Amino acid sequence: MATKDEHAGRTVLEAATVTGAGDWLPNGPVRVTPADPRYAHLTTRGASNRFRGRPEQVYLVGSTAQVVRAVRESVRAGARLAVRSGGHCFEDFVDHPQVKAVIDMSPMREVSFDAARRAFVVEAGATLGEVYRKLYLGWGVTLPAGYHPEVGVGGHVPGGGYGPLCRLFGLVSDYLYAVEVVVVDRRGEARAVVASRERDDPNRELWWAHAGGGGGNFGVITRMWFRAPDATRDTEPASMLPAPTRTALTFTADWSWDGMDEEHFARLVRNHGEWAERHRGADDPQAALYAEFALTRRAAGSHLMLGQVTAEPGADRRLLDGFLDAVSAGTRRPAKLNVQRLPWLTAALRGSGEAVGDWHIKIKSAFLRRRLTDRQVAVLHRHLTRADTDVVGGSVVLNTYGGAVNTPSPTATAMPHRDSALKLSCLASWADPQWASAYLAWVRACYRDLFADTGGVPVPGEHADGAFINYPDTDLADPRWNTSGTPWQTLYHKANHARLGAVKARWDPRDVFHHALSVRAA
Repeated sequence: MATKDEHAGRTVLEAATVTGAGDWLPNGPVRVTPADPRYAHLTTRGASNRFRGRPEQVYLVGSTAQVVRAVRESVRAGARLAVRSGGHCFEDFVDHPQVKAVIDMSPMREVSFDAARRAFVVEAGATLGEVYRKLYLGWGVTLPAGYHPEVGVGGHVPGGGYGPLCRLFGLVSDYLYAVEVVVVDRRGEARAVVASRERDDPNRELWWAHAGGGGGNFGVITRMWFRAPDATRDTEPASMLPAPTRTALTFTADWSWDGMDEEHFARLVRNHGEWAERHRGADDPQAALYAEFALTRRAAGSHLMLGQVTAEPGADRRLLDGFLDAVSAGTRRPAKLNVQRLPWLTAALRGSGEAVGDWHIKIKSAFLRRRLTDRQVAVLHRHLTRADTDVVGGSVVLNTYGGAVNTPSPTATAMPHRDSALKLSCLASWADPQWASAYLAWVRACYRDLFADTGGVPVPGEHADGAFINYPDTDLADPRWNTSGTPWQTLYHKANHARLGAVKARWDPRDVFHHALSVRAA
């Protein structure tokens, strides 16, 4: 129960809102300062170490009540505040030099079934791997979320997270039933609010904004509840979320650069894109296949494709063989192919198999309604084979997309990109900070030239459909790199931005929660 002191000067919260079953920091929040030996870990954990923050303190929180206290304390002190869930943000939204207080959600990892709300509840600090394990072992169900088990749900879900099951079942945000958020009102008072997708919920717009509008915009997410869009309170828990197949067929395939001329490269990329176009439909029978095709710099040696097929044994291999045949038609087959059929949970916890190390990463994204044009394929080949740079860790990744993702309307949730066949990422990753200038120059030039016809960015239109907010790229707000005349808000949120701005004005009127690409109040 909340104490009398906790209620002072703010709206009284229901006990069920401010307590957490998994609270193992009963005297929290714990304040970690730079002198504390825990500080280094808390300020560097995550996928990319390109940015290093120096907050005055990191709050470790174990319950919603502790988050309320941490937010209230920071607001009263006038300290700029940020929130870390998994630590996988690719820009400096958390590790910004002006951020003085960071709320670290990692102690809040509960995953269970909430009998009162009749939905699965997940605390914001839980990782995808923990969610997969607990949902599957407990009820035989899962969420169609990301490929990397270390990612935290607190940032992944509100950005419209996707992964190997998204073509079959949709985005993880499509299953968001309700969200608990610690918000700050116009007077500077912090309180927790629960918003659901129920039509009569007066807070419904806050739920809508968190179903694809991006993180760090409106408050601190503490808990989320999940239920399939067509499930009701009467649905049995084991039927409330998707049930994966018993096994998953995982695969990796390599196409060597040795002997690959521009003609064969172009044919390979076109084949892949045409397959994705043909199988983008919401009910496509090949939606069980998901693949990420990393087209690499020649110095890296070979192109890499990885993915999985979640279909019944026998059917899964036929799907994979048909896909590889289509991609390789008229050109070469992969020099190496590794295929394993694993228990589904084993595959989910293994993820993509990519190591998370001390890397510096810049990523730029685009949704593609059509395959890359022949001009774009030629641009891609030129940048991957340029001899005037020493960049090795540069790639353009093409992910199969669509399927069930394309079922909802662009306004059903805040995630507006509902008509794509592919998701493209231009990626640069380097280990030595001294290499940053060369790698940033390469990835920016490659992306700019790919979308030169639309001002260097993927303006929504016949071929492209904007960018992915979970892969934030501050260049889109920089007129040096975005000469399209289309604002970054449109690239990320399309027509939904005005509605997101109204949510921002109501729920964060003081703009406490902001970063370089945060929603602006209407």
